[in-house]
Amino acid sequence: MEILAFGVQADERPLIENAFRGHHEVRCLDVFLNADTAPIAAGHEIICTSVNCDLGHQVLQTLAKGGTQMVAQRSTGFNNIDLGVAERLAMTVARVSYYSPYSVAEFAWTLAMAVNRRIVRASTRTRDFDFRLDGLMGRDLHGRTAGVLGTGKIGEAFARIAHGFGMRLLGWDIAENPACVELGMEYVPKERLLAESDVVSLHVPLLPQTEHLIDAAALKSMKDDAILVNSSRGGLIDTAALVIELRAGRFTGVGLDVYEAEAGLFFLDKSLQAIEDDTLARLVTFPNVLVTSHQAYYTVDAVGQIIDTTVANVLDYRAGRRSENVLVPRS
Repeated sequence: MEILAFGVQADERPLIENAFRGHHEVRCLDVFLNADTAPIAAGHEIICTSVNCDLGHQVLQTLAKGGTQMVAQRSTGFNNIDLGVAERLAMTVARVSYYSPYSVAEFAWTLAMAVNRRIVRASTRTRDFDFRLDGLMGRDLHGRTAGVLGTGKIGEAFARIAHGFGMRLLGWDIAENPACVELGMEYVPKERLLAESDVVSLHVPLLPQTEHLIDAAALKSMKDDAILVNSSRGGLIDTAALVIELRAGRFTGVGLDVYEAEAGLFFLDKSLQAIEDDTLARLVTFPNVLVTSHQAYYTVDAVGQIIDTTVANVLDYRAGRRSENVLVPRS
């Protein structure tokens, strides 16, 4: 059986091919699954997708007509999949429910430190042999407050790093994490967390109730010199509202590894094209904003775990087994 994998990055290809070797043939495509590319999957019982693939109603219908019966998603997030339609089409869907939380937590702190210490601006200057320090002054994080929205595995890892810096910890979640409490984290309402935190980092899933969790009101409640980091899902922040606050000169820095309209942009080379997204185009012009292309998870450790779990999900499907990774079970 040949498995068709969509949206495979060059670094991922050998890892995916090696992981499936001895189990199934796999064909890796660098194109993402969408309405235009879905017909390619015809004749493939199993396809493998990434978080920026489109698995909405139209695409799933096309896949089902072509004989696809399983979607193996190479990510924890699954907001790109219409699970209700998949269930009606009797299509099994599985994801990766766990991989290294350190990859994302460490990258979130990389973004926070980069905007705090003006690393991008400093690097650009020194390439031009400009060694002035004007405009590069940052702040010590020791003794300041880190606010963690979502204290699951990744949020906990982020909090542990903050604790190592000697920061005060505030947390917000539907349930307290005992490990975070042991670190000295105080769980508070979101409004208080935003008002008191010097660094705010988002680590919650994108659900209907968390969409635009950081909206215009939330942004206005934050400190003028706060640092905002999002390495979770772009839809957690109202980006248009964020641009308004940035235009008003607020925030020491904003680090974004995700963007709410990233589909069709991130993971692709758009350097020779005009960007039609005016909000993103404006966002990247701010000197205190750093945008990266959804790479927080992208370590050899995390990607290796994601691929190994994906292989296990395919083998479980073939054997009729069910695991915690299954979102829509085999009918």
